[in-house]
Amino acid sequence: MQVIRRLLLLLIITLLGFHVTSIAQQAKAELKDLTSGADVIITGKVTQQTSSWNEDKSRIYTLATVQVDEYLKGNSSGNTVTIKYLGGEVDDIGEIYSHMPRLEDKEEVLLFLKKDNKTSDYKVYDGENGKIRIVQDPKTGEKITTSNVRINSLKSQIKTITKE
Repeated sequence: MQVIRRLLLLLIITLLGFHVTSIAQQAKAELKDLTSGADVIITGKVTQQTSSWNEDKSRIYTLATVQVDEYLKGNSSGNTVTIKYLGGEVDDIGEIYSHMPRLEDKEEVLLFLKKDNKTSDYKVYDGENGKIRIVQDPKTGEKITTSNVRINSLKSQIKTITKE
């Protein structure tokens, strides 16, 4: 009986190890896809947002200005970037779209951006996946993602991918 328990425990540990490795490989593949698909990757802070109707008043769009701390990929000119996304609030009417990123005033972010082919606006690449919120670890004071990944580690991975 003791041998069977040990074998089962070994099997469970082995399967968990494969699962953790699989998750890490999947996350790396997603980061690679985001990095290669984005025209520009930045870290920065949202400083201003303005929502308005489109021309035929069928949708609300928001223009968000981000003060750039660092360009990880793409154009390194300019200290702000303007991002346009679906949703927002005008007067008493608000629109929220699923799978679309929503930026918050004074929020620190890492953004994967794509240039709009029709306008000079940027949009967040791959919807909500292209926005990573940055927070400060209360214990260490270090900047991390909301998934508890060190931002310096993530930035290093992105820079490595852009060189490949």
